[in-house]
Amino acid sequence: MNYTAATDDRSTKRTELLHALGTAVRARRTGLGLTLRTLALRADVSERFLAQLETGSGNISVARLEDVAIALGTSAAELLAVRPASAATLRKVVALLGLRGAGKSTLGPEVARHLGVPFFELDALVAREAGMPLATIFEMHGEAWFRRLEYDVLRAFLETHPAAVLATGGSLVTAPETYALLRKRATTVWLRAKPQDHWDRVLRQGDARPMRNRANAMSELKALLRTRRPLYALSDHVVDTSSATFEEAAMRIVASVTAVRGTKRSRER
Repeated sequence: MNYTAATDDRSTKRTELLHALGTAVRARRTGLGLTLRTLALRADVSERFLAQLETGSGNISVARLEDVAIALGTSAAELLAVRPASAATLRKVVALLGLRGAGKSTLGPEVARHLGVPFFELDALVAREAGMPLATIFEMHGEAWFRRLEYDVLRAFLETHPAAVLATGGSLVTAPETYALLRKRATTVWLRAKPQDHWDRVLRQGDARPMRNRANAMSELKALLRTRRPLYALSDHVVDTSSATFEEAAMRIVASVTAVRGTKRSRER
């Protein structure tokens, strides 16, 4: 390797490290519910510099990083342990999994914005390909036809979109071939939530159809979640959206798919 190439390689690695560090700091801060101003005061650094650190453009000294880490209840070594993801990982589609109300459609665009990639919904792509709404697909052609189309649309999408955030249908995990394709070609994230949160979010979206004239709707929802939990748990990462604000959940997703902590999978307890 010549001198110029070696210099470029060191510069690339330094940039990746700073971005990984910034992601770790921001994820830790938002997870604690701290504002930039509050953390800046606790760590005795300027709010402006802290913002630069979180975006990967601030090159902080080891001593000052330790101050920030202590203010976050951790250590500089722990923050630096978050390694930048490989280019291959960053190019993968990030697929969001979960039942309706998990937050896929609301968090997806925000995650895509942070990653600098487009956002898509698989159900919408299937409906567009079929030229009819999903309800009509099931009514006219049945579930088997829908599943074949869903697989074909997903395969075509993965072949033409090397980088994107994709919200998947809640039942995709029950289609073995389709789920296997998704797990092989994308980074999967299960947005885990409590049954009551699923329920409340669907209602806030103005859709009461799943609950209308069904006295046991909540029991059915809990049973469905229990049945699918082992399938969702096969995902690469799990992010709990019940224990986080919108911004915290979005940044947890971003942090999980852009950093490697020794193993591919990350789990929240």
